[in-house]
Parts: sequence; structure tokens; C-alpha cells
Amino acid sequence: MTLKELPIGKTATIVSVGGEGALRQHFLDMGVIPKEEITLVKFAPMGDPMEFMLHGYELTLRVADADKIEICNVREETHADIEKKMEKPGKGIGHPGLGEGGKYHVKATEHPLVDGTVLTFALAGNQNCGKTTLFNQLTGSNQHVGNFPGVTVDRKDGSIKGHPDTLITDLPGIYSMSPYSSEEIVTREFVLNEHPKGIINIVDASNIERNLYLTMQLMELDVPMVLALNMMDEVRENGGSILVNEMEDMLGIPVVPISASKNEGIDELIEHALHVAKYQEQPGRIDFCSAQKHGGAVHRCLHGIMHLIEDHAKKADIPIRFAASKLAEGDPMIIEKLNLDQNEKEMLEHIILQMEREGELDRAAAIADMRFTFIKEVCSATVIKPKESREHARSARIDRILTGKYTAIPAFIGIMGLVFWLTFNVIGAFLQNLLELGISQLSGAAEAAMDAAHVNEVLHSLVIDGIFTGVGSVLSFLPVIVTLFFFLSLMEDSGYIARVAFVMDKLLRKIGLSGRSIVPMLIGFGCTVPGVMATRTLPSERDRKMTILLTPFMSCSAKLPIYAFFTAAFFPNHGAFVMISLYLLGMVIGIVMALMLKGTMFKGEAVPFVMELPNYRMPGAKNVGMLLWDKAKDFLQRAFTVIFMATIVIWFLQTFDTHLNVVADSHNSMLAGVAGWIAPVFAPLGFGDWRISTALITGFMAKESVVSTLSVLFGTTASLLAAITPLAAASLLVFCLLYTPCVAAVSSVKRELGVRWVFGVVIGQCVIAWIFAFVVRLIGMLFGLA
Repeated sequence: MTLKELPIGKTATIVSVGGEGALRQHFLDMGVIPKEEITLVKFAPMGDPMEFMLHGYELTLRVADADKIEICNVREETHADIEKKMEKPGKGIGHPGLGEGGKYHVKATEHPLVDGTVLTFALAGNQNCGKTTLFNQLTGSNQHVGNFPGVTVDRKDGSIKGHPDTLITDLPGIYSMSPYSSEEIVTREFVLNEHPKGIINIVDASNIERNLYLTMQLMELDVPMVLALNMMDEVRENGGSILVNEMEDMLGIPVVPISASKNEGIDELIEHALHVAKYQEQPGRIDFCSAQKHGGAVHRCLHGIMHLIEDHAKKADIPIRFAASKLAEGDPMIIEKLNLDQNEKEMLEHIILQMEREGELDRAAAIADMRFTFIKEVCSATVIKPKESREHARSARIDRILTGKYTAIPAFIGIMGLVFWLTFNVIGAFLQNLLELGISQLSGAAEAAMDAAHVNEVLHSLVIDGIFTGVGSVLSFLPVIVTLFFFLSLMEDSGYIARVAFVMDKLLRKIGLSGRSIVPMLIGFGCTVPGVMATRTLPSERDRKMTILLTPFMSCSAKLPIYAFFTAAFFPNHGAFVMISLYLLGMVIGIVMALMLKGTMFKGEAVPFVMELPNYRMPGAKNVGMLLWDKAKDFLQRAFTVIFMATIVIWFLQTFDTHLNVVADSHNSMLAGVAGWIAPVFAPLGFGDWRISTALITGFMAKESVVSTLSVLFGTTASLLAAITPLAAASLLVFCLLYTPCVAAVSSVKRELGVRWVFGVVIGQCVIAWIFAFVVRLIGMLFGLA
């Protein structure tokens, strides 16, 4: 039978793994290998994907992919089976102290690196194992961390605190050195091509079997390396332990137990890392064939390949053992880099075929089996498995509701509804009113001081009508934006966003996307720029492009000031309804566009949904606080740079005519003359006033500038109410919701997709915005609302 037919709660043994190419390799790298035990935990609420337990962690697969995996020996594990797996290696051996060193065997170079050499380190590990938290502890940085796979999508650099001659690079999470998505390629290319002096490999000690798979491959690179066992506090609290000295002996590298979030063991880790890099102490072991049942076949294969490619590997500057194992897997990138001639390729194929015949496993499965067999040998000798962790038990209870068949989608709608209600009607609105009051009093005091000093009228107008009215109107929305980011960061840090991806996968597949696309889209509600960057976690180029094109339809927080400004002016009694309607409209139009793209430019199926589900964790106050400060700081910087300059330029252009004379009526100003050319485009939408056209243009620099420009040009809400009708305001809101994203977002699209796509996004979004704004106006006129 296949894995698709496995009943919930039952365990089976994997016989074979079907499929081909990068996806099959990814399955093998994640531990889905022949002879491994796998348990079905549950189906997603819509019946697809499925959640499995293997190697002590939870993995999601689609039903169609599970159907390619053959299983046997279906059974229900008894209490005795579970107890047997948790047997402790040895008696009375406690957990070693954080200060204990190990007796690892290393190959040190004859001469250490000269003093002053910059010691470069790659910080590598699986997704969601705590790399960025450790990076922040090592460097004193405040990089954002989260509790879902793929938070880090680009490399980040910094120096270790107190060691200016070091450079440590935080790399995106990677499960193996066979990259499956674009951000994983960043990690592989850095480690292979940048030649760091050392590697700090961080692993999740509570999920060590799966994490050590990458460790085996990193050790094959023969680069000085330290293994950091993270989350040891959780392991200890749940009754587990790791025999660090024994693990060091078996691996041949320093092993340091740490807790990055609690700053435990960091000093010892730094000491070991600096030492191995300074003295170039390479791993004491890079051959892992001996533990395998058919190790002889794999061993002969790898060493035969090493002999065959020795010169090529040296010329390509690729470690020979690493190159051999990747060739045995069939890695096309390494085959290309080695530039083998036809004779050598044929010899290589003969060597691998011989291994397959002897070992009774295909090439990729044989190499994965070799690594996992060695890992099991290490773990059985050194890991005292904990009982079920409190975090996992708590996660299972919460998931009964948040991923339950009948409760998951209502829970998601309820959570998002509560977030928007608290943001726009309660917390955000209350704080906004307080800030508006403060700005108003400050503006009044400034105006009174200038009146008393008989300041020139033009300068008076610049300060009050330009700066206070323009910038002040934008600043008042800071509490709303920070409140929304607060709730989004709670969802992210807790691990809920990963569950949303699991729940929504089948729904998103109907519009041509994978459930993983929900992550960039949810981030896009906060800001389009990180939303676009988060698409790097998607393994398919098709999915990446499609998700990037749809992310701008998710209304970013920079548009909140526009919504709030017009809602307060035209719909004061229906604020929450208008806000939620705009967000829903953006999502609905995004779905419509996705269906159109799926049937035209992006034909084909979404990539398989293979993702690890992390345990729920309590959001860290420090991390949430840092994120809110970063967003507030970014907003304030824009308010006092881009928006400030735009406000002054708009004030200048609407105060003077072409002869630099102060105008009595802004209709005679330079701005009116320029904007008058554009205004007719918006006349059919009901807002052909040149002042609104100007505001929309400045909104391309920063969406908040729309509000500051309108405040400068109209001066009072009464003037705005006299200029357009409520129907025109509704049409304008829809246009602002959909038209081209800001310069920063456009730049991020250019960085990910190139210039050609940027023009498509800018022009396409403007056309879509015009059409839907026109539709809103037509509907309103049909109901006599004009």
C-alpha cells in the first residue's frame, strides 16, 4: 500500500520513495527514506495535505505525493515500543556542564593563520533552528526572528562581539546541500564559493536526528567546524540529555550545548569557533560509510569516484569527498562544475550502477540511507531521548482547534477579524486619538509663538500648512501601523502562520499556488517589501513569480493612513466596515488575478507542499519589541525624510506661480498647471480634482504621502468634502488599494524578478486600479448614490 492509505495514528515502514528530480531528493533529505518508520498524525481540514511524524518531527506532504511512497508493516505502536525507543544509553550519566570540553580529534594545519587575518564564519543550520537568534547573541544585532520555516531569506553579516577581526554570516536555513529553493542556493553557494575560515553549525537539540543530516554534509567540506546544540534548555526540562564528549569523539568536531534564546553557552561556543578557525582544525571524520549495512558498496563507490575526479575537484575548488557524495546522488550542479569528459561520465555511471546493484537501493536513497544510518548510530550512543516535550503536547492540544477539520477556517477568520477590530477600533484608534491630540496642541503652540513673533506669512504657511499639517497628519497613524505589526508578529512568533499555510494549501492550490505562498501574503499585510523577499522560500520559480505579482494586492500598513483619513472624513460611523471591506476586496481581486494568471502566463500545477510544522512557542517580548521598534523607526525615518521633502515640495509648488509670486488661489499655482494635465484621467472615476491627482503621484514615493499631500493642498476636511462626493471617495479608496505599490516595493520586485516585470507590475496595477474604481463608481451611480 502507499502512504496515502495509512490510517490516522498508525505507523508504517517505508519501502520505497517514488518521484524524481529535486522533489524526490528533497524527500530523502528530509528523512523520508526506505526502512524508516513514519506515523500519520492527521489530514488538513480540507483533506489535503497530510501531517506525518518521522525522525521525531512533523512534516507535511500532499496526498498526491504520499501516494508515490510505498509502505508496509502497518501497525499501532504500543507503549512498550515507545519506551524502547526512549531507552537511555548507559546508567547514571547526567548532562555535562556547559563548560566541559570534549576530546575530539582534529587535523590541525602546521601553521596557524597569521595574526590580523579576518576569521570568516558561516552560520548554517536547518530552517527554524535558531540561527538568527544565535547571530543576534554573537554579534549584538537585532535581526528579526520568527517561528516558521524560512524567516531568513538572505545573508546577513556582522562581527562577533569583542572580536573585530571576525565576520560571521547568518545564512538562510537549509535542510541539505541539495538546494530545493532559491534561498537555499544562497547558503550552498556561500559555503562552497566564499571559503569561510570556519563553520558554526547550529542544530535543534530537541530534533537532532533530522538536523544532523546537514551536519554530515558540512563535515564533508573539510572546513573547520563547531557544532552548536541549541535549545538544550528544552531538552533538559523534558528529561533528556546529550552525551557531549561521546558525540565529539564520534564526529571529530567540537560540540557545544547552548541555548541561544537564554544566552547560555555562547562564550564557550565563541572560544571553540575562534580556536578551530585560527588553527584551521578540520573535522576529524568525513567518512560515514562504516555504519551502514551495505556500507561496503557505498564506501567502494565513493572512493572510486574520488579517485576518478581528484584532478577535476581540485581544479573546480570543490572538496573531493563532498563532490564524490554529490555525484553519487546525481547532483547536476556538481556534475556541471567538474566538467567531466564523456569517458569519465561513463565510468562514473558504471561505478554508481554497481553500488545500486550491491546495495539494493537507488543512488540517491543509498547516500541518504548511509547518512541517516550513521546519524542513528551517533544518536543511539549519545542521545538520551526526552519524554514528549511540553511544547509538543501543548501544540497538539492547540492544533485540535486551530487545525481541526471544522474549526480551523472559522478560527482563522475569527483571529484575523479580531486583529483588524482591535487595530482599527480599539487599541490603534485609541492611541491614534491621543497622538492626534498631542500633534494638534504642538501645532497650536507653534502657531501662537509665530503669531506673537510676527513671523513672515510665507514662513508661517510653510511651518503650519506644510510641515505640521502634512507630516503631522501622517505621524498620527503611527499607532495604527505599530498595532497591526504587533499582532502580525505574535502570529509569526507563535508558529501560527505555519499552520495557516497547512490549512490553506488546498484552497490556494485551486488558484494555482502552494500553501507556503500564504506566508509572503500575510507578511505583505504589514509591508510589501519583506513579503516579496519572503517568496525566496518557495522552491518553484513559477510559484515565486506568481506570489510576487499577487502580494501587492494584500493591503500593506502604509495604506492605513489613506483609509483612515477618508473613512474619518466621509464614513465616520462605518470605519471598521470600510476598513475590513477594503482588505477583503484586495484579497478577492488578488484571487481573481491569480485565476487569470493560472490560466494564461502561469499554466501548470503548484509545487508540492513539503514543510516542517514547528511547535507553538510563546512570542518573545524582546523580539516583538525589536520588530515594533524597527517598523516605527522605519516609519519615522520616512516621515521626516521622503514625506517631509515631498510635503515641502508640494507646499512650494502650490504656494507660488511660475514667476515665484505667492498666489492668492492655489488654482493659479505651478502645481495646478502640472497636475491639470493628469487630472482628466481620473475624472470618470469622480475625483478629477488636480489636488487629488497630485496626491496619488506623491503616493508612488511613499503611500503615506497621499495623506500629507491632501492635508497640505486642501487644508481642512471641509474643503475635501466640498471637492468630492462620498461615492467618489469610495472610488478613490479602491484606487489607492490597488494602484502601483511604492518605490521601495517596486525596487524589491526588480531585485527579485528584473526590470521587465517591474514595468508590468506598475502599469498593470494602475490599469487594474482604474478599472475597479470605475466599476465601484458605476455601481454607486446605478443605486443613485452619485
